Amino acid sequence: MTIKEKQQEIIDEFAFLEDWEQKYEYIIDLGKELKGLPEDRKTEENLIKGCQSKVWIDAEFKDGKLFFNADSDGILPKGIVSLLVSIYSGHSTQEILDSDFDFIGEIGLQEFLSPSRANGLMAMTKQIKFYAVAYQLKS
Repeated sequence: MTIKEKQQEIIDEFAFLEDWEQKYEYIIDLGKELKGLPEDRKTEENLIKGCQSKVWIDAEFKDGKLFFNADSDGILPKGIVSLLVSIYSGHSTQEILDSDFDFIGEIGLQEFLSPSRANGLMAMTKQIKFYAVAYQLKS
C-alpha cells in the first residue's frame, strides 16, 4: 500500500468517527498498539525536540526502505506518533520525501490539538523527513 493510500485510509476512518471524543479514543487506541522502543533506543538523538511529552522516533534502513519505531511517555502523543509510524514505515526514502502531510489537516488533527501538541506533531513529521534525507544521503 502506498503512503497516499494509507493516508486516505486514515482520512476515511476519521470520517466515520462522529465527534472528537471518538477520534481522541481512536488515537489513544493506536498508541496502545504501538510496541514502543527498548530503553537503549530512547536516546537524546531519537528524542523529538518541541514536544510537550517525551517522544522518541528511531529509524532503521533495510532492503531500500525505512522502518520507524517510536514511543512516548504520554498517551496522546504515543497515539499520534503511532499513526505516523503506521503510514511512513516500510517505504523508500524517496517515497517519504515525495509525500506530504496534508492528511493531518484533512482529519482536523491540528485544530483538535493544543498549540504545544500541534508543534510536537510538526516536529514529529519533520523528524520523519529528516531520517529520509539522512538515509538517502547514506545510500
